[in-house]
Amino acid sequence: MKPALLPWALLLLATAPGPGPRLTADAQESCSMRCGTLDGPCSCHPTCSGLGMCCLDFRDFCLEISPYSGSMMGGKDFVVQHFKTISPTDGSVICRFKESIQTLGHVDSSGQVHCVSPLLYESGRIPFTVSLDNGHSFPHAGTWLAVHPNKVSVMEKSTLVNETRWQYYGTADTSGNLSLTWHMEALPTKTVTIELWGYEEIGMPYSQEWTAKWSYLYPLATHIPNSGSFTFTPKPAPPSYQKWQVGALRIIDSKNYAGQKDVQALWTNDHALAWHLSDDFREDPVAWARTQCQAWEELEEQLPNFLEELPACPCTLAQARADSGRFFTDYGCDMEQGSVCTYHPEAVHCVRSVQASPRYGSGQQCCYSEDGTQLLTADSSSGSTPDRGHDWGAPPFRTPPRVPGMSHWLYDVLSFYYCCLWAPDCPRYMQRRPSNDCRDYRPPSLASAFGDPHFVTFDGTNFTFNGRGEYVLLEAALTDLNVQVRAQPRTTSNGTQTRGTGLTAVAVQEGNSDVVEVRLANRTRGLEVLLNQEVLSFTEQSWMDLKGMFLSVAAGDRVSIMLASGAGLEVSLPGPFLSVSVLLPEKFRTHTHGLLGTLNGDPTDDFTLRSGRVLPPGTSPRELFLFGADWAVHNASSLLTYDSWFLVHNFLYRPKHDPTFEPLFPGETTLNPSQAQEAAKLCGDDHFCNFDVAATGSLSTGNATRVAYQLHHHRMQSLQPVVSCGWLAPPPNGKKDSNRYLAGSTIYFHCDNGYSLAGAETSTCQADGTWSSPTPKCQPGRSYAVLLGIIFGGLAMVAVATLVYVLLRRRKGNIHVWGTQP
Repeated sequence: MKPALLPWALLLLATAPGPGPRLTADAQESCSMRCGTLDGPCSCHPTCSGLGMCCLDFRDFCLEISPYSGSMMGGKDFVVQHFKTISPTDGSVICRFKESIQTLGHVDSSGQVHCVSPLLYESGRIPFTVSLDNGHSFPHAGTWLAVHPNKVSVMEKSTLVNETRWQYYGTADTSGNLSLTWHMEALPTKTVTIELWGYEEIGMPYSQEWTAKWSYLYPLATHIPNSGSFTFTPKPAPPSYQKWQVGALRIIDSKNYAGQKDVQALWTNDHALAWHLSDDFREDPVAWARTQCQAWEELEEQLPNFLEELPACPCTLAQARADSGRFFTDYGCDMEQGSVCTYHPEAVHCVRSVQASPRYGSGQQCCYSEDGTQLLTADSSSGSTPDRGHDWGAPPFRTPPRVPGMSHWLYDVLSFYYCCLWAPDCPRYMQRRPSNDCRDYRPPSLASAFGDPHFVTFDGTNFTFNGRGEYVLLEAALTDLNVQVRAQPRTTSNGTQTRGTGLTAVAVQEGNSDVVEVRLANRTRGLEVLLNQEVLSFTEQSWMDLKGMFLSVAAGDRVSIMLASGAGLEVSLPGPFLSVSVLLPEKFRTHTHGLLGTLNGDPTDDFTLRSGRVLPPGTSPRELFLFGADWAVHNASSLLTYDSWFLVHNFLYRPKHDPTFEPLFPGETTLNPSQAQEAAKLCGDDHFCNFDVAATGSLSTGNATRVAYQLHHHRMQSLQPVVSCGWLAPPPNGKKDSNRYLAGSTIYFHCDNGYSLAGAETSTCQADGTWSSPTPKCQPGRSYAVLLGIIFGGLAMVAVATLVYVLLRRRKGNIHVWGTQP
């Protein structure tokens, strides 16, 4: 494993030689052009504030901004915090993003410096620098977070009123006026101009010349009052603009000239530009769309097959939601947001593959019905459709088909409009975007650490290790994956420390990715997330695209980290300590080491020391304590952050495993009769819960452990492998009664009127992944069921005639058939 943070750890040791904080009031060094560095008599590293080691001008040059995020479409005004100037004029402030894209900033009446974010073709953290001398030097540095347009707050963009109407405009029964609205305070000006911008990708697909381009097209209105709304009647655009069929509207201050780039602006969502298309579209939208659908099919014939490198879909909704390292909720169909699934109306939830495919930047989508069954396009237009362009884009972004949102629009969404929404030719689209039927899906392996702390390895071994220090939870040379944890004793309300410990921080890095750390916040006792030793804010965004990983924060108490390899971490806070779950795809098998064991299906070698020696099953708790101590982190390879003197003194200067700490071992705990009764009532036969109640004297801590252990079991259950036999076709001129294809499912076949079934009437998915019978045929001629109906119908008619005859005969003989003689 490489020493990922060797320079950082050694520099901190070198620049903090003795105990106690070092004041820098007399330091002469500056942070100009030095942000992120530790060397010198004072620090410009993010950790310097907590250590009292910052240069005096740290905040002047290492910038904090508000807001810190906005749409990658640009136009967001942000303010540099903690920094004021009165000398520069508006023309002398220049903000430079990624060393190449410059926008004009300004200084407001209070002396605060402002920048405007540029139009970008990527999402993620974008470095920027600021010049206050008209571009001669750029000594001030910060980071801007560019996000996918769909992740921007409605307060920060313009809204297309009845967006569906905009995108169907010109088709049958859709005409008249269109309207858009916006929040006036988001664009403080008296008059505005509304413009149309179009998006295209130019050049030979998958060649070096393939480029993405946003272009200003024309204004819809100029110098209109900033009233917060605008209504107009669309007219077909001139022929020279007809090649743009997807785009967005931009609202800017009227003082800017038309099409001026990188000025403060509000954008609408990107959308299909049906409303600006030619008269040909309006006169016969179906014929026009069919022509476009056919042209798209012809283009697809020439493009490489991207389906082959996509990951297989999980077979069930439970698997899809549990496999959080490789799949994440599709914001267009989310059961936690009411299952508003516009393009998949029979679905309640869809997920997308987190990572784009390596060669073509494509993405997988998987949708599920209410009973958890995967929906396939072969059965329904609500089925999940893979994407030539991943909706979330793919590093290094900027070039097709890796531009977030927009490449997906051109190659997957606009074609859906052509074939499915504007014309009734959806089977043509579904043939090119078939669902994956999950036969090749393999669930990830799961391991967890929680409570006091307790560990459940990938192969199912569970044990308790109450060390105090920093330890390797997992390392895998396959992808240079390293996960480290910090364990500390719990402090009781009276200030004493328990003899049990718990996880208070976890850090992860894979290859040359960013380093993300999740830890207990000292003040709030909630979760705190650090990126490369700097505390992140999630007040504006809950999702971040980072180097080599994606990061999601849910409700402040759960953090998901999705790595490029498909590995995933879930960190939550069910009680006083962290709970950590790690998911690893099948390729990591035989490649793992650390406290979570060797992933190989053999629990007998989970207690493997660094030397390779294996402790046998049944090893005593005290011997297991030595196993845990053996996996202590080395300072040279530590990923964890030391941004307080408490952490420096207790974990950086001292041994990574504290040999003086005497824990409480399982079997050495005792409870008085009252506590034992309460623990038994709460914990039952959960030995982890019982141990934590005894070790901490806290029922709430035991309950948090019990809940964490239950969640582990629930997730293990969700990830159980299932057998799929794959899609089974209905017979031509017939139908089937089910779209369930997992082991034990039975499908019944029926023929249309005028056809008879030749073959088995049913087929069952068997445990070996094969169907018991192939799809039968429906041959011309009356079906067996129809013939039976005719026969039984004829017999019924004969029976009725006979009954009538008997009744008439009896009436003639004065006999009442329904009773006795009168």
